[in-house]
Amino acid sequence: MRDTATFSLARLGMEGAAAPLLAAAGLSKSFGAIAVVNGVDFNVGADEAVGIVGPNGAGKTTLLNLLSGAMPAGAGTLTLRGASIDGTDAAWRCRRGIGRSHQVPRPFGGMTVFENLLVAAAQGGGFTQSESYDRAVDSLQLCGMLHLANRAAETLGLLDRKRLELARALATGPELLLLDEIGGGLTDGEAIELVDVILDLRRRRIAIVWIEHIVHILVRVVTRLVCMDAGRIIAQGAPQEVLKNPLVISAYLGSEVI
Repeated sequence: MRDTATFSLARLGMEGAAAPLLAAAGLSKSFGAIAVVNGVDFNVGADEAVGIVGPNGAGKTTLLNLLSGAMPAGAGTLTLRGASIDGTDAAWRCRRGIGRSHQVPRPFGGMTVFENLLVAAAQGGGFTQSESYDRAVDSLQLCGMLHLANRAAETLGLLDRKRLELARALATGPELLLLDEIGGGLTDGEAIELVDVILDLRRRRIAIVWIEHIVHILVRVVTRLVCMDAGRIIAQGAPQEVLKNPLVISAYLGSEVI
């Protein structure tokens, strides 16, 4: 059974409507002498969609790893609903509402699509057997994969692997979903199909932090855009304003996005 008692404790402490769902202060991570994430202050509110862009090596995926608990921070603090989650790992955070997809999908190839989702719900989300079944079915429906439920995951093409990666994250029951270049490698048409799914998640009031290089796809979903460069946030705000920022154009875009 999901650890609902401890899960609720993570939501105590900041009861105001304006309090962020997840907040990072001074978050840093170095590999040797290289500061990959350098003193980042970042937050996401409940029901908010935040996009993160920046050049390769800017620290975007490392930031997601720090937020999800996939790696420990070198410095800084993290709170979920105002309660500290410093020192907790990815499994702990997943059971308390922080879901994560990866840029390169790695499903359990010998299992069916449905079995992959059952494992995600039970082991990642901590749901009971019956709850896991319901979560799996719901995730299949949301991601348009009911017709593929009994297919072996290893037989799926890239678009359906991306759908499965998203469905597995959803099966854990997230309040906050961290997406790492879910559109990577897809055609514009395929990426737009995934955008439609993500817009459905927004209607379910799931908060989203999304790293993506396909900017025109990203801005169809996000309400705030953050640009990183060299481990720091160099601009953030309304998407169209950020895309016109001279620092963002110089560091990442090369020219203004119309």
